[in-house]
Parts: sequence; C-alpha cells; structure tokens
Amino acid sequence: MAKEILPYDDSGESKKQQVRNMFDTISDKYDGLNRVISLGIDRRWRKRLVGLVVDKNPGSVLDIATGTGDLALSLAQAGVKEVVGLDLAPGMLEVGRRKVRDSGLDGQIEMVLGDSEALEFPDNRFDAVTVAFGVRNFEDLEKGLTEIYRVLRPGGTLAVLETSVPEKQPFRWGYNIYCRHFLPRVGRWFSKDPSAYSYLSRSAAAFPHGERFNNILGKIGFIAMEHRPQTFGAAAIYTATK
Repeated sequence: MAKEILPYDDSGESKKQQVRNMFDTISDKYDGLNRVISLGIDRRWRKRLVGLVVDKNPGSVLDIATGTGDLALSLAQAGVKEVVGLDLAPGMLEVGRRKVRDSGLDGQIEMVLGDSEALEFPDNRFDAVTVAFGVRNFEDLEKGLTEIYRVLRPGGTLAVLETSVPEKQPFRWGYNIYCRHFLPRVGRWFSKDPSAYSYLSRSAAAFPHGERFNNILGKIGFIAMEHRPQTFGAAAIYTATK
C-alpha cells in the first residue's frame, strides 16, 4: 500500500487536520503564490472548467475545496444563479468571503465551512459539483467522491481540475525539475510554511491521474468519464455524470 502523503509527516494529526492547518497558515498568500507557481496558467484552466460546466446550464453548483473562492466567483460571473463554496479551512473561507463581498455577488454565492467527506446537504441537491485542486487533499478519496455522487442530482455533472504529471518527454523531465527545485524554493521565499508547497508538489505526483482516476469515478457509479490534459499534461480536467 502506498504511503499516505501528508503536509507534516511528524505532526501525529490526521491528514484532514493537517490540510486544514496548512491552508489556514498560507491563506493570506495563497492567491499570489498560485499565480507565481502556475505562471498564471491556472486561470486559463479554471476558465475551461467553467465553460464545460455552464454548457450544461446548471441552476445550482457546489464548489468543493473552494479555498479563496476563485472558481465559485467565476461560476457566478458566468451566470450560475446559485453557487455554494465549501471548504474545511476557515482562513481560506475568510479571504473568499471578502472577495465575494467586494464582487457584489453575495446574492449568488454562499461560502460555508464543511467537510467534503461528510457533506451536510440532502441527496440530489445540486445540478453540478466542481473541485479545483482539491481532490488530492481528501483524506479518503473514495469517500469524498461518494459524497459528491450522493448530493448530485441524476444527470448532474462532476467537473474536477487537478494537477497531473506529463506522460511524454521532455515535458515530464521539465515538470519533475520544476516540482523538485522551483516549487519548494518559491515556498521558502514567500510563505511562512514552506513545507506546504513541498506537500503540494508531492501530493500532485502521487495523485492517481488520468485513466486511474476515471476508473475510481466509475467504481463510485459515475458514467461518461472524460479527462482532458492541460498544458502538456501538467493538469487535467475530468468530467463525469451521475
């Protein structure tokens, strides 16, 4: 069995608690660091995910691991009437709530504290569920995906944006250098918690990307799974239907 990837290997806390603490610690720098780390490309990936979701004309979307609310805001700005952004880190949510207030979209977006593996919503509640850079942080991946399946209405869409590892050279070689050397250095320079950015790169490498993730979705009960590699395979957008 593969070793579990944790933010802080020697803390003794559960992965869920460690992830919560990590994101609370880096919440004030998260948006700026994301732009630096991804060279701004993450905005393009989110835009593509939003396009895939709004093409289905959902009335309600649950954005899990919403963080500081970038994807929730983009969904509302694209015309989704009800967006619920859920995250387990209060610090990230506080930044997100400020962004929602400043955008004037309070009437469309609700930011709530919650656990992706124990969602406090009824069955068949949402037309779509989105997760951007969050599923690899689930303590129990299958449990979290099962909860997503439960709260989706029949015919509803799951759309996941997650980092990946390029399959082809020289892109894989360049990606490995980037993760091993550039990413941890940026974390040391700009963050109070450089180990957080080491975790983010290690967890990305360990995530079951591509067909392996599609197979897990199929095991949960989803159908029509597709994945679309982004930027030479550095990320992927996955879609599936309940």
